[in-house]
Amino acid sequence: QFKLIVENPEKPVAPGLHITAFVEYYPENEKDLEDRLLLLIEDDIVDIPLLGLIPCCCLEIQSEINFGAVIANSKIISKEISIANHGSSSGTFKISYDGVVLLNIEPTSGAVEPKSIKKVKVDICTDVPRIIKEVIKVEFEGHGCTEVWIKAVVVEQVLKVLEVSCGNILECINFGPVYFGSSKTEQISLYNESPECMDWVAVLEDDAIGGEMGTDLQRSADAGLQDLSLKNTIKDVDVSTLILCVPNQGTLLPYEKSLVTLCFSPKKFKRDFGVNDSSMKQDYVLFLRFEAVGNKDGYLQAPSDSATAITMNHPHHTELALTGSGLPVMLTFNPGPVIKFMDCFLGEQTQVLCALKNESESLPITFSFRKTANFNISPKKGRIEKKSAKDVIFSFSPHQIGTLKVKQVVDIIGTGVEKNNLQVSKTKSFHQIYLSFIGVCKSKRKNILFKINPGITQMISNAAGQFVADGAGQCTDTAPVAILKSTQTQIHTHQINRNCKDDALIAFPNDRAASIRPSEWNKKYRTIFTKTERYHYIDPEFSYTECERLSKAAHKEYYTDFISNLRQRRLQKDATRQFYISNNSVNIGLKPAEGLTSPKISITDFHKEKLQFKMLPLDENCLLTSRKLAEIGSKSSVKEIRSGLRAMPSSTQEKEECNLTLTSKQLHQIVIGPSAMDFGDVCVYSTTSRKLHIINNLLVHIWIQIEIEIDELQQTSPLSQVVPPLTKTHIPIIFETNTLGLFKRSFTYTINNQHHGHVLVVAKAVSVELELSARELILNPVPGYLAGTEFRTTVRVYNLRNYPAEFTWKPIITGRRTAFSIQPAKGFVEAYRDLECEVVWHPGFNSPEVGEFNLCVHKGNTIKLKCFAKVTLIQL
Repeated sequence: QFKLIVENPEKPVAPGLHITAFVEYYPENEKDLEDRLLLLIEDDIVDIPLLGLIPCCCLEIQSEINFGAVIANSKIISKEISIANHGSSSGTFKISYDGVVLLNIEPTSGAVEPKSIKKVKVDICTDVPRIIKEVIKVEFEGHGCTEVWIKAVVVEQVLKVLEVSCGNILECINFGPVYFGSSKTEQISLYNESPECMDWVAVLEDDAIGGEMGTDLQRSADAGLQDLSLKNTIKDVDVSTLILCVPNQGTLLPYEKSLVTLCFSPKKFKRDFGVNDSSMKQDYVLFLRFEAVGNKDGYLQAPSDSATAITMNHPHHTELALTGSGLPVMLTFNPGPVIKFMDCFLGEQTQVLCALKNESESLPITFSFRKTANFNISPKKGRIEKKSAKDVIFSFSPHQIGTLKVKQVVDIIGTGVEKNNLQVSKTKSFHQIYLSFIGVCKSKRKNILFKINPGITQMISNAAGQFVADGAGQCTDTAPVAILKSTQTQIHTHQINRNCKDDALIAFPNDRAASIRPSEWNKKYRTIFTKTERYHYIDPEFSYTECERLSKAAHKEYYTDFISNLRQRRLQKDATRQFYISNNSVNIGLKPAEGLTSPKISITDFHKEKLQFKMLPLDENCLLTSRKLAEIGSKSSVKEIRSGLRAMPSSTQEKEECNLTLTSKQLHQIVIGPSAMDFGDVCVYSTTSRKLHIINNLLVHIWIQIEIEIDELQQTSPLSQVVPPLTKTHIPIIFETNTLGLFKRSFTYTINNQHHGHVLVVAKAVSVELELSARELILNPVPGYLAGTEFRTTVRVYNLRNYPAEFTWKPIITGRRTAFSIQPAKGFVEAYRDLECEVVWHPGFNSPEVGEFNLCVHKGNTIKLKCFAKVTLIQL
């Protein structure tokens, strides 16, 4: 089967030349052949082997598919395995699997072209935590069977609360005693013990069983039950103001830890009636829940009829107990709070010794006295340990005459934190105590002695200018000069000075001191009568230099500008405040009665505006509470929309809101579920629907889009909806199939084209089936009838599935004819209905007393029914 085509040379082959020989192979059967070719080169012989191989396939597949560690979130995950053909002809393969873990293997058979690769997709469902270690058998053409292992570890999505220092699991944080108005912080570590990213949010359970707010746990049970006023007050308290959590939402990478700061700020609850005990302690027991966002397993569980949705507890969360006590400041003053000082004269000082006592048995007190005029305190600040006292001296040093009554403020200093950044703690005054200081300053009498004026007129003198009083007061810098307008007095004005208008000030007759040292060097003074310019002398020892005058003018200009800027800032704040008051959709700043007609408001619009006014948006730094979520959810459930929603955002507001990136806290308030939708037993060729509930508890529109690529769910509609704020709606998921067996697939949805989720659809496709109320019937004669009459009874046929079943009764004929009949002999039983059939035995000569029928269901099951006629003999 080998053929050599060559022309041997007659002469030797010269160097650099060559000859060519061809070997052709023509196989006649499917066998590999071997031969050899002899090449004679002068005295040497070269043996060249010849191999003739039949074309065949060489298939190869990897021995393992490892999905790794995945979380149990009821999602269908897939991986591909490659079948490579390294041969020269196409080869076939066939995959078999007899387990129940793997959902889908596509394709299970096929052919692989030479020098090519065929992809096989393997699906698993992460519905329950388990370890998957399955084997599938792959049979190759001409190479026998190969095993491929499918491995995966499905784990729960676990969020743990750990201690920062040692990393142990933390179940409770005890803040201990804290003063009302102050704060205390603790740090915890959130740990994502999962192989995938996790969005989390913190929810404060303010209605949990075992929670306490403002109750003194050391009191007796009878005293606690009698204090009903506190329980009524607690109902209206926003518990999220007592506990701060920063951050209260976020994203954790796989096996990542995040530091979270908790802040406890107790507030004193006032009683509605009764004596308010200022020394009463208030204890708090609260529960903080950290939840994973996006996992809707257990949030909504749809019943079989899909009529309603039942809200259930979230199974994927970790709970942290928070305990602490709020204590009032118990600082007493002896004497106090009104302290009277002894009367004293100006320049003298009186003192009062006061004892400050800390009555608290748990916490120390740090105090600070504010600065007060005419009174001094030593020491001004300090620290008093629990059940201790400290002496403070109050001094009265008056600087003015009269009775002085002052309210002295005592600040109690404690630790406070910023609401946005709990990491930064600062010292602040969280409580004030007021004292009343009363002191009287008397004046001393002073004898005034006069002395004769030696001839030089003083700056301040009497009318005659002869006597000057010693100690009458300090002199002013400005000498008394007349401030009359020269343009208003024309009496005795000299003719030369009548047109003088630039000089405005004129001098008194005895203002010699002003003429020697004028108050302002750039001003001229004229006489009161003739308005002749007065002579004045500038003493260089008393006057300002040019540099001093410029400095004084700059100083005056600086403070003038400062006061002007303060005024402009105040006016700008007032204008901004007025703008925000009038800048809204209802009031745009127009004055009433200017030609605009008021819109007509219906009752529906009024309730809508009232609802929007009450439902204010939640602060991002404020914790979510279970009571707030329940209140918002109840309002959303009332406003259920069944149809008429738009498929795409149309208005400007909807487009802006549906383009928002939602936070973890906002996503937590959107409920889409159930995430595992079980259709149960579904007949082939039938159509079944379940409701996918959508609850929007936000104050903005959201856009839901469903992506379905599964043939069995193609009838689902609509696939896109814009859900208004505080609204509940649903999308019917329609399932139909023509293939028997277990169905498990998942489809995805997106919120605002950014946030993804999935829903698992589970169904068992079965054929139509009927059931009987009994497999054996005994027909008895009716009392009072003759023996020759017919025997009758009934059997009930049940259809427990969702598709009408067509049936036919077929008698089983053995050797003798049957004496039994059933009506109706054929017909239909509607879905979830039943039908009663009558069985009759016709007595006669040689009639058999036993009969059998087959209930044959079209494209369904077959059930055998046995009938017995109980005949009694009549004795004569």
